Amino acid sequence: MIKSLHLDLHKLSNFVSLAIPFTAIAAFLCGVYISFYFHFISVALFFVFLVDLSYRKIQNRHTVLKNFGIMGQARYLIESIGPELRQYLFANDTEERPFNRQQRAEVYRKAKDIDSAASFGSMYNFNAEEIKVRHSMFPSSKAALKPFSVSVGEERGLNTAYTITRPIMISAMSYGALGSNAVRSLARGARLANIPMNTGEGGYPKYHLMEGSDLIFQLGTAKFGVRRDDGSLDDAKLQELAAKPEIKMLEIKLSQGAKPGKGGLLPKEKISEEIAELRGVSKDQDVISPPHHFECKDLSTTISFIKHVQDGSGLPTGIKLCVGSLDEFRALVGEMKKQDTFPDYISVDGSEGGTGAAPRAFLDRVGMPLLPALCGVNTILTEEGVRDRLKIFAAGKLIDPGSQMLAFALGADVIYSARGFMFALGCIQALQCGNNTCPVGITTHDPSLTKGLVIGEKALRVKNYVENIEHDLIELLAATGKHSLHELTLDNLYIPSQSSLGSMVREDPFTKPQANAVV
Repeated sequence: MIKSLHLDLHKLSNFVSLAIPFTAIAAFLCGVYISFYFHFISVALFFVFLVDLSYRKIQNRHTVLKNFGIMGQARYLIESIGPELRQYLFANDTEERPFNRQQRAEVYRKAKDIDSAASFGSMYNFNAEEIKVRHSMFPSSKAALKPFSVSVGEERGLNTAYTITRPIMISAMSYGALGSNAVRSLARGARLANIPMNTGEGGYPKYHLMEGSDLIFQLGTAKFGVRRDDGSLDDAKLQELAAKPEIKMLEIKLSQGAKPGKGGLLPKEKISEEIAELRGVSKDQDVISPPHHFECKDLSTTISFIKHVQDGSGLPTGIKLCVGSLDEFRALVGEMKKQDTFPDYISVDGSEGGTGAAPRAFLDRVGMPLLPALCGVNTILTEEGVRDRLKIFAAGKLIDPGSQMLAFALGADVIYSARGFMFALGCIQALQCGNNTCPVGITTHDPSLTKGLVIGEKALRVKNYVENIEHDLIELLAATGKHSLHELTLDNLYIPSQSSLGSMVREDPFTKPQANAVV
């Protein structure tokens, strides 16, 4: 019988630990009797010997280093570069997370204005589980399609109602989460593409305002930029910001998809003097936003707070939330009806949303995914007879036109995207957003890294991305036989089984039938 080969790493590490000093001595003797240059080797090996000795005899924190010495350090080195090895050498084009190489490549090509056509067929599996867009035997003429237009605030008759003329917008990313060059690139690109940009909850939007783009000011739970010392809203500061011509809408963030039920986090490593000043916080500790607004203690006070912000700002004002319970959302809508107060829009953020820093437990296990949440929100608003009182924005991994079509069919009026625009800037998914070490200068404030992000060049890529997304959406819309993205419904999707989207509206996807599902 042939014995299987087994490498005894413990014996190997002991051998290496003995070999290092003996080899250093041998190199030293060679330096004395043969050539001076051997001393370079002996000095290097002596340093390695000291490191190995300290691992084995001095430090007590790491068992691997205690038992294996310098060989154990190799394990940590390989582990540290594991993501890079998988990304570039081992993972195929469709298996990376949260976005695979094929998804990222499509955004890169759109941002660079390169044709993204492919040959020989799709790289994805076709196993009768995917949700597809239904095409028509009689596609619409592109000349007959209606121009995209969504007016936010028209339901309340606001003279400040804001009209969105393209189907995709830049979702919330604050200065703090992003560096100044990244914010300015996005803002300038938004202006070139004629789309609005959400400021995120980072306080006074200094860099967002520099480029003259239309802005949605986000009012986070910590109310950075418009807060009193006790965490409550400072109405005077809010009115001052709302009076700025660049700020077209307000957004009250109740929760976000990446960490619903938990406040935001900005690690102290990313807090500069300037960020601390703009947010009104200390730069020597992590900045943690509370999990809910000071004023919002229940459904009644939450709706009252929405009205207070609407009346105080005079601008279209919406809310952002990740749905946890559709029953709870229905109760929220009931309170809106009771007080006859509706936000001008609801931004539905799926649990697959991203962030600079969040606990893994929240990223993986909390909140409803976008598609069932979006369908549920749209259905509840319709059943309650108030769908015409507000607009719906959708956010959650919607970086390509195919996924955006699904969202429109499930009730979205406009698409929000953050990470799609980060890819347009050149994000390589290094997953270092919270460490201030972003290699492409997007989520960092290190001048040596941000200098590589050239604002004019990246702004043009943002514009290209928007225009090419819109082009593909027009092509897809025409294929359905419809004339407007807002004509799309659930009937325009092929859903092969009820497990694909859960029950859409009801909480139990296995015991109650799904409307319009094709089994």
